[in-house]
Amino acid sequence: MPLSEYEQRVLEQLERDLGADPKLNSAMSKAARPRGRWTWAVLGILVGLGALVAGAVTQLTALGIAGFALMLGSALWGMLAPAKKVKAVPSTGGPSAQAPPAKPGFMRRIEDRFERRREQGDF
Repeated sequence: MPLSEYEQRVLEQLERDLGADPKLNSAMSKAARPRGRWTWAVLGILVGLGALVAGAVTQLTALGIAGFALMLGSALWGMLAPAKKVKAVPSTGGPSAQAPPAKPGFMRRIEDRFERRREQGDF
């Protein structure tokens, strides 16, 4: 089923807004975590699981607790790895370049969109 004219306009506006969002752009451009770190984290989780099971089978509480701690520590170590930094593009304005004007708040943008749509008769 083809989109109506209104739906096509809304879709185009969403696409423009997504392309202009600097926070989304920076979030999507972040590099993945190092693969070697994930490999060691998974290996630590498996060793910890083995120690946990061995502690449960042999009824050695300390071994089970140590296995659980190893699993938890390995998982946290793997997930909280710092991502590689993306190099910033240097400014062409030089030292006298002014900072961009502050963006209006979320509610102000929503109100502006509402007013535009109301004036255009979109709803």
